[in-house]
Amino acid sequence: MRSPNIYVYALIASLSMLGCEMVINPPEKLDSSELFLGNIRLPNNFKIESYAEHVVNARSMCVSPAGTVFVGTRSAGKVYALQDLDGDFKADTMYTLLSDGTLPNGVAFKDGDLYVADINKLFKFENIEANLGDPAPPTLLFDGYPTIKHHGSKFIDFGPDGKLYIPVGAPCNICESKEDIFNTITRINPDGSDMEIVHKGVRNSVGLTWHPTTKQLWFTDNGRDNMGDDIPRCELNVAVKDGLHFGYPYCHQGDIKDPDFGELFPCSDFIPPFQNLGPHVAPLGLEFVQGDMFPDRYKNSILIAEHGSWNRSKKIGYRISLVNINDNNQSNGYETFAEGWLDSESDEAWGRPVDIDWLSDGSMLISDDFADAIYRISYNE
Repeated sequence: MRSPNIYVYALIASLSMLGCEMVINPPEKLDSSELFLGNIRLPNNFKIESYAEHVVNARSMCVSPAGTVFVGTRSAGKVYALQDLDGDFKADTMYTLLSDGTLPNGVAFKDGDLYVADINKLFKFENIEANLGDPAPPTLLFDGYPTIKHHGSKFIDFGPDGKLYIPVGAPCNICESKEDIFNTITRINPDGSDMEIVHKGVRNSVGLTWHPTTKQLWFTDNGRDNMGDDIPRCELNVAVKDGLHFGYPYCHQGDIKDPDFGELFPCSDFIPPFQNLGPHVAPLGLEFVQGDMFPDRYKNSILIAEHGSWNRSKKIGYRISLVNINDNNQSNGYETFAEGWLDSESDEAWGRPVDIDWLSDGSMLISDDFADAIYRISYNE
């Protein structure tokens, strides 16, 4: 039986002889549909709009200097590239760069190349913006991460040192992992060499960033389940140096011993959270406020996408929260910045925020893997 590729190649040859150009990866036109954006509550003078819809399972994002928004997914197995061609702050076209991934959640852009983390692999699409319609097969850089899917989605980002930072979640709800690679944050060179463990005791981080001034690493961490509705609280952490341990599986939220492993080490052995968040809110992507659009009172604030609880008797999260950091590098409090994806009366959610990033004008993008959308929040007095 002939390979189907033979017929594809024959079709391409026939079209070429007829003077036709065949586009290998045509962009999809993004048509608007109704979202419940009128339900979203924001501080005064902020506005939320749809940036892109029908972006199935939209998860982690990165924005190139040219404004292309790259989006990873988890269950969809795809990686997208979105472009706003007419400058109206709404994506016009979407390219699917990868369609057969396992958990291709992590995306990062550097020097014209798109880096993608898919469960155990790190690879890159070279010179991607010049080849969105016909990308070359990606280059495999590293395939030594675990293949276990439990907490297997990888978030990636480049640090100030030019290296990629990649968390590796615990392979369980609560356990002492037999392999050192689990419950860590790792880093690796852009060419896939010299992977190393930087921090330990991190149960499941799916978001990290760096302070714009101190360059210190900040990250979210999802607390364990099956200790009740109200404990432990999820965490916002900061690493002031390399080689720290943040407590998992022995200690939670800085002061609660784990019922199974807590007697092995005192909580004082570990780095406490910078800020305890809500219990089971599932914090994922986070970003420091950047640019000049947001008012000065938001400077030194960090915004966190809370994906929302999945097994709490009363749901919580499904919002964007804010932690303001003072000049002494202390928290001024934890509050809600944007909410309305969850109906508190019916306890039903229509959206789940995942990640945050910034456009060049200072407006903020939010991805939503439940509503298959990306939103834009802007400010105008």
